Amino acid sequence: MKTTQENGHLILIVDDDPNICAVLQGLLVRKGFSAATASDVDQAEQIIGKEKISCVITDLQMPGRSGMDLISLCRREKPGMPVIMITAYGDVDTAVQAMRAGAYDFITKPFDETELLNVVRKALNEEAGNRELVSTFFEESNEPFPGFVGASLAIKEIVKTIKKIGPTDSTVLVTGETGVGKELVARALHLTSRRSRKPFIKVNCAAIPETLVESELFGHEKGAFTGAVVSKPGRFELADGGTLFLDEIGDVPLHVQVKLLTVLQDHAFERVGGISTLNVDLRIVAATNRELPEDIKEGRFRSDLFYRLNVVPIHVPPLRERIEDMDIQTRYFLGKFAARHDRQDISLSPEVIAAFAAYQWPGNVRELENVVERMVLLSENDILGPELLPPEMGFTEQPVSDRGVLLETVESLSSAAEKQMIADALERTGSNRTRAAQLLGISRRTIQKKIIKYGL
Repeated sequence: MKTTQENGHLILIVDDDPNICAVLQGLLVRKGFSAATASDVDQAEQIIGKEKISCVITDLQMPGRSGMDLISLCRREKPGMPVIMITAYGDVDTAVQAMRAGAYDFITKPFDETELLNVVRKALNEEAGNRELVSTFFEESNEPFPGFVGASLAIKEIVKTIKKIGPTDSTVLVTGETGVGKELVARALHLTSRRSRKPFIKVNCAAIPETLVESELFGHEKGAFTGAVVSKPGRFELADGGTLFLDEIGDVPLHVQVKLLTVLQDHAFERVGGISTLNVDLRIVAATNRELPEDIKEGRFRSDLFYRLNVVPIHVPPLRERIEDMDIQTRYFLGKFAARHDRQDISLSPEVIAAFAAYQWPGNVRELENVVERMVLLSENDILGPELLPPEMGFTEQPVSDRGVLLETVESLSSAAEKQMIADALERTGSNRTRAAQLLGISRRTIQKKIIKYGL
């Protein structure tokens, strides 16, 4: 194995041709990535088991196990890690099989450096945005449909809806802010459907240049436009038999929305530059963080497409509205990163817990995960203190009325602070005394006495 250690993602290149490995490694390093190389799948397996690989670029044909075997290995050992296949010129049919087996994308030899870098960056952007997303909300389970991690009514209702409509082919529109876990809902719908053993293909519509959206979705024929040196299937074609997840559907250009509507109605389309009609059998799940009704009023989104997508709506509330889930998810991430970085008996200080409860979490669960991991990495003590909090959380050593959850009892505070904290807890929980008591770490009887004492 040869590895370059520089800042950035670590990308594994697997090819039995040392010249190809050297060229790719040099290209990636020049662009700020770190790169490791392996000459076969056996060596790649060892590296994947030891290193934190962000992405794999692999040849298809190699001595011993093939690139297809490596895709299966990655899906089993590192689900969610993108694998990019390099194939011989014109070997499109095999490349389609690879993508249906789980490859992120494919590039033909001789490859264009700009195209390869664009595919790598797109794969890494999606990987970073959805890193271990399924692990975020799902508990490990051998059941076909693992349960969501969370105690809130909202999560329980989402689970109930998924169980009810998952086995159907109904089109679903998932809404919610960035980072709440919309992809989790899409994957859960796929796992509970009759298509669970077929491909789950994701398209991040916001990450594709406007001029390439149509080609990415529907594919193109050779010569359809400048740079189309080979025919290439689109995501609809690759998802045949399975589920197609159209993430950030609100960012699809209007001219593509027209064709998308037709495909949703007829399940048939033509590749860009093609004349043959292709028929597909798949389920559509779309997601957006935008207010599509507002976009419709302003002419940015077609109303007929919205109604076609919004057959079954599922809304995932932001983390700040699911305070019951905060503690569960914080403990989950703390345990996860403590184990990953070999930090035993690590915990959060009362000040950090208070800051977590007071913060609005604009990045939602994804931001919570990143903050906890950063604190675990930077801490030199077993108790993570407020000095590790990011500046945007605005921690101060002075008492703040809206701290929220404290490990200390409210009896240790001044009467004015105690009254304000109880009032804040009641407001956050919609005057639910049981939940407010849990939030403050006291008994329901104690909070009832305090409510009477302070005239709340």
